[in-house]
Amino acid sequence: MFFKRKNINPDFERKATSVEEEEREAPKVVEAAPHSPPSKPNQADIDKVPELDKAQKQEQDVKHYFHKKLLETLDLGVLSNLEEGRAKKELQEAVSQLMNDDKTHPISLEGRKRVIKQIEDEVFGLGPLEPLLNDRSVSDILVNGPQNVYVERFGKLERTPHTFLDEKHLRNIIDRIVSQVGRRIDEASPMVDARLKDGSRVNAIIQPLAIDGASVSIRRFAVDRLTMDNMLGFNSLSPEMAKFVEAAVTGELNILISGGTGSGKTTTLNIFSGFIPSNKRIVTIEDSAELQLQQPHVVRLETRPANLEGKGEITQRDLVKNSLRMRPDRIVIGEVRGAEAVDMLSAMNTGHDGSLATIHANTPRDALSRVENMFAMAGWNMTAKNLRSQIASAIHVVVQMERQEDGKRRMVSICEINGMEGDVITMSEIFKFRRRGIDEDGNILGEYIATGIVPSCHDNLVKRGLDIPFELFQAKN
Repeated sequence: MFFKRKNINPDFERKATSVEEEEREAPKVVEAAPHSPPSKPNQADIDKVPELDKAQKQEQDVKHYFHKKLLETLDLGVLSNLEEGRAKKELQEAVSQLMNDDKTHPISLEGRKRVIKQIEDEVFGLGPLEPLLNDRSVSDILVNGPQNVYVERFGKLERTPHTFLDEKHLRNIIDRIVSQVGRRIDEASPMVDARLKDGSRVNAIIQPLAIDGASVSIRRFAVDRLTMDNMLGFNSLSPEMAKFVEAAVTGELNILISGGTGSGKTTTLNIFSGFIPSNKRIVTIEDSAELQLQQPHVVRLETRPANLEGKGEITQRDLVKNSLRMRPDRIVIGEVRGAEAVDMLSAMNTGHDGSLATIHANTPRDALSRVENMFAMAGWNMTAKNLRSQIASAIHVVVQMERQEDGKRRMVSICEINGMEGDVITMSEIFKFRRRGIDEDGNILGEYIATGIVPSCHDNLVKRGLDIPFELFQAKN
């Protein structure tokens, strides 16, 4: 046992003292079981905080008490130098001994196990966030200051009983997250993008920009990689759309996946990438690496922010340029949002077919307009007609994703880029989601239909040996 604190590692001390300052009541963190989403949630339901019973409140008091005692008696500096498994075992033994020696805070055997686990989360993990990260039904975790923690399940937001003791506790957890990936957050740099060890994407913003306390948004990383079969099971698209998309990716069409925030763009990109043949060399470019490509020949690149002196930044554009020197067969860009669009289209127009990327836009037409605007951001001096001609020749297909009112993500449109007519890029909608209304439970009614237009890429896909019958595109009443 490592008692009598001395020579404590300052980095470990910072992690462990996140709840040392003040003992307050904090609701017990309980992993929620998967459930069906409520039919018609309202704001009152979302904001309602689950009540804790007397036993749960007592358990929280016991946790805070023994965590504070632990910090006073245990040499955490020694623990930080141990292998993780052994360090956790020593911590558990230390807390158990403290509980055995203390007769003023009685607790049941099951309660002891829960308290020890919560203290372990505070010392080695992310404190109140750990149960949420272990809950596979949670897709997003949203922290609005120390007392307000929301999650998204099945497309619906709900408030949780999880809280932080205070702003310092929350800031320490944020520091722990960003330091793991070599990034920083402070008053000079109050915003940061990072990722967790499991690949979950994190955005954090602190005061003075976040007025009511630090805010954290975590987009959960799917433990089980989704496939097209999953999308079909979720009714996110039709079998005909799935067959066309598979042929488009395999047949090396350049595809732009468009959609709003949380519409499922990255998930769709992951699924599409699964159709890239395993003998291809793939280079992925992301701000925070979260793609789950399964092919054996993948090079993953990630951007880097500037250091304290404002130097050393590596942007997506830098990585796209560099990727062209890496002999890629396919280039996959997590999200196009700036000047890298210039180099992406250049790559698409110079033999790097089969590239995939996502973009924030509400319609396929808006997606092309955003790409055009990104050229202006890069200082590209070109007439509108020539620029649109470059876009039309580079991008073959635009897939539109949408998160609708019932919380479900749907592929609402697949459009093919045909070319130019005068100064305008022409597009043909091949498939779309035809919406009919909303039922009494708030679910959107509709069906996926083919518009009857056979895409001009059909012949090229057939010549590549892909089975794409004309019946796939036949309009149905």
